[in-house]
Amino acid sequence: MQIWRSLADVPADLGATVVVIGNFDGVHLGHRRVLARAREIADELGLPVVAVTFDPHPMSVLRPEHAPTQLTTIERRADLLGEAGADHVLALPFDRDMASWAPEFFAQRVLVDTVHAAAVVVGANFRFGSRAAGDVATLQAFGGDHGFVAEGIALDGGPMVWSSTYVRTCLAAGDVAGAAEALGHPYAVRGVVVEGDRRGRDLGFPTANVPTDAMTAAPADGVYAGWLKRLDTGETYPAAISVGTNPTFDGVRERRVESYVLDRTDLELYGVEVEVSFVERLRGMVAFESVEKLVEQMHADVDDARVLLLRG
Repeated sequence: MQIWRSLADVPADLGATVVVIGNFDGVHLGHRRVLARAREIADELGLPVVAVTFDPHPMSVLRPEHAPTQLTTIERRADLLGEAGADHVLALPFDRDMASWAPEFFAQRVLVDTVHAAAVVVGANFRFGSRAAGDVATLQAFGGDHGFVAEGIALDGGPMVWSSTYVRTCLAAGDVAGAAEALGHPYAVRGVVVEGDRRGRDLGFPTANVPTDAMTAAPADGVYAGWLKRLDTGETYPAAISVGTNPTFDGVRERRVESYVLDRTDLELYGVEVEVSFVERLRGMVAFESVEKLVEQMHADVDDARVLLLRG
């Protein structure tokens, strides 16, 4: 797997490819259906699959006040695209200049001149080029004139079409099970464990604290059952996870994802990059009238998480 960060990074001798195009944030089941079809075509033709995506998200350039929170970093997105069938990822640096490209100019410069597309697979609602003027029909007509075929894959989903927006909506409601259903795996955040205020350790529940920023999607404030994975060793532990700012104690601080590894007080995780995945919401976030009430609830949360995660 290679990640090319610009058109100039793509090897001149790449040869013909099968291409998928999209933001692919989260690489949900709808994205995976597009990748699966591209992989099928690529295997028939004996060609690699190139996933073309954008970094940053186009909305953060065109209308930053409406830019969506990010489900995956570009590095994590590339990993997921690789798992779904891509051989290489071209992460185009989206800016105002690229936003002005006409659909035909985009197709010529990216698909024909750079990745030498023999086939292109996109979602049926795919739009591209300045003012989103291009669609699947545009792509098919251009491909007919320039030697590639294009296919739009019908969208799929459960109660509504799978989309990155749907996943974000689930997370905002604390519905991590719904997000996992759309993604095909539990939603996870990654980060380096930082030293916190050590209140959890003092209460008997030491936590691994991962700060979140405003542009990173995280579940609604509350307590969740899930898993903590060390990315340096691959070790994975069951955890009770708190998302929020800890309203029982005075003082406003940054929002955090705090994971207590069940029945472990011996782990030293400061400075370690971890992945925290969310399986099910246990409760919302509340302010308790006393530390004793908080500790009582924390014991109940840990018991609930243990039953849910280790019941098999």
